[in-house]
Amino acid sequence: MARVRTVMMMSLVVLGLTVSLQAQGPKGKDFGFGIVLGEPLGLTLKYWTSKENAWQGSIGASYFGAPRIQVDYLWHLNVFKSDVVKLIAGPGAGIGFGKEGSGFWYKDKGQKYWYYRDDADFGVGVRVITGINIIPRNTPIEIFLELGPNIGIYPDFGVGLDAGIGIRFYP
Repeated sequence: MARVRTVMMMSLVVLGLTVSLQAQGPKGKDFGFGIVLGEPLGLTLKYWTSKENAWQGSIGASYFGAPRIQVDYLWHLNVFKSDVVKLIAGPGAGIGFGKEGSGFWYKDKGQKYWYYRDDADFGVGVRVITGINIIPRNTPIEIFLELGPNIGIYPDFGVGLDAGIGIRFYP
């Protein structure tokens, strides 16, 4: 049994190294951090798992209040036939914290939008992001613009629009 665990652990290490070696962020780096302006307004991280795929996450405040955390899985599509500009697309999820009054999305004239909560301590939603990713040649930065629907699923159903622009640095 110990031998099986050792083989499994070695396999995971080799797989992790292989995935990391294939990562294709700016200057061949796989991890970057930066800021995003929009929904949410805050910090952003990105981890490349291959030349075409990456995980990105953000933590910050929504323009409408309380803190929000989100994670997306992205594909980088070469529809522009460019080494610098790629189309990005992928699914994601977000969690917002706070009660009514701090509201992390908004309410207007009695209508609920996004995942505004009346009595819940948090809200959960899913999103689908599309946008443009720009990695200027010979620089350790990435510039991005993203847009997509955000669908609140708990505690209320609602739909809103997420939009953001940001920059990440790859040390």
